[in-house]
Amino acid sequence: MAEDQIPKSKWEGKASADLQGSSAEQVWPLLADFCSLHKWFPDIATCYQVDGVPGQPGLIRYCARAPIDNDESTIKWAKEKLLSLDPIQRCLSYEIIESNLGFKSYVAVMQLVPINGGDGSIGCKIEWSFVCDPIEGWGLNDFRSYLDSSLQLMAEKMMEHTLLPTTG
Repeated sequence: MAEDQIPKSKWEGKASADLQGSSAEQVWPLLADFCSLHKWFPDIATCYQVDGVPGQPGLIRYCARAPIDNDESTIKWAKEKLLSLDPIQRCLSYEIIESNLGFKSYVAVMQLVPINGGDGSIGCKIEWSFVCDPIEGWGLNDFRSYLDSSLQLMAEKMMEHTLLPTTG
């Protein structure tokens, strides 16, 4: 969608994080596994498939934070639908279809980009862009900061995973 077609009331932004020494080929399977977000995203305690076929657009995941002091009413959750998954461009898009987080509409794209002129010999970076309606209880800059810090932690976990020695 061209920028001039986005209503001014929409929020948009992009965060990125470098994964030094981790190639896009190593990181893509981690990112493409749509229902493994809890392994990488700092605040997510659980993430699992609700509907659809793994690896196919239409897959719906349920993601939730842990309850505070074992109080189930404090659980923050979202159901997210995979819109596209492109292994060639190493890109996926998804939308929040239901949540108790204040989202009215939210569509995001996550893409892996090689660092170092395209050959990826230095590593890769994750770019996470979004377009959404304003979110209840958030300011745009606060939400951007939250996404950026979360993505940095997510990238660190993914980088640590790809740099682990493999056992055969």
